[in-house]
Amino acid sequence: MNVETILRNKGNWVATIRPDATVANAVNLLHRERIGAIVVSEDGIGVDGILSERDVVIALAEGGADLLARPVADIMTRTVITCDPSDTVGELMAEMTNRRIRHFPVVADGRPIGIVSIGDLVKSRLDEVEFEANSMRSFIAGA
Repeated sequence: MNVETILRNKGNWVATIRPDATVANAVNLLHRERIGAIVVSEDGIGVDGILSERDVVIALAEGGADLLARPVADIMTRTVITCDPSDTVGELMAEMTNRRIRHFPVVADGRPIGIVSIGDLVKSRLDEVEFEANSMRSFIAGA
């Protein structure tokens, strides 16, 4: 299975926030949408960074209570690892494991067209395994 198939099932909405928005705004968006990461984009089109729950926790531990008033640009991850719609679940799971990241913005023609999380990949893989098991049961039952 590839990323394009996951997005077809999950949807392609991407939460974005401007780099000059406050961390408080970002935290509210994460909470409201029940998501773990937001794409940071100056123009709403490109990917300038990503802000994850992990980024917020690290910044809170390092910077203390003033964090919420700071701009997202101060704490976002600037080097964003993205993926292509044709990438496979296996490839992304390996990359997430090696890089210790949990979210991949999916980019096509320089624009984010979705985002996949480790949870999306695990669900996809479990669905594949269940399908294979059901197919095998049907085959055996028909033999």
